[in-house]
Amino acid sequence: MAAVSAKLVKDLRDKTGAGMMDCKKALAATDGDANKAVEWLRQKGIASAEKKSGRTAAEGAISSYIHTGSRVGVLIEINCETDFVARGDMFQELLRDVSMQVAACPNVEYVTTDDIPDEIREREKAIEMGRDDLDGKPEQMKVKIVEGRIGKRLKELALMEQPFIKDSSITVAELVKQTAGKIGENVQVRRFTRYTLGEGIEVEESDFAAEVASMKAAG
Repeated sequence: MAAVSAKLVKDLRDKTGAGMMDCKKALAATDGDANKAVEWLRQKGIASAEKKSGRTAAEGAISSYIHTGSRVGVLIEINCETDFVARGDMFQELLRDVSMQVAACPNVEYVTTDDIPDEIREREKAIEMGRDDLDGKPEQMKVKIVEGRIGKRLKELALMEQPFIKDSSITVAELVKQTAGKIGENVQVRRFTRYTLGEGIEVEESDFAAEVASMKAAG
């Protein structure tokens, strides 16, 4: 194992939020390469989170986020295993970050791709199968192209598949797993609702020029 300086350890700890000993191990395992050490910590965090993913997460918190201007609001529920963790700074930061992510992704409607109803999958398949650019292609090739397009479209609808707004090198799913690895509990995003001001309200558009003309005629 390579020797690493205290400054490298501190810099990595500030960057990742991981413990001092974990940072030291990561740097030693990657010969002092800070970027590789970040990846090493991420992999370890994800691995430890996966081990906990089967445990019941019935605690947690519901949080709200109102975007600047008060035109977009979000309610979200994220679960963990204990109330103690739910009240902790790291869990509360995750709540804020994922709430902001929902506000920033107006096309996202589901937590994961597994939550997307079959009828939506079939609708997307029908749309893609009918596209003109598939005309004349062998059926097997057409099916593969359509599967790829549908997979991409479904990911666009799923929150956990989105690049994290504060660090696009990871997805929201990876962010949640990293947090779970750090706090030592199973963490799950359960559900969310986004409110957009005026959404669904039909606004009658008036012809301003005609309105002015009618006022003159009346006068």
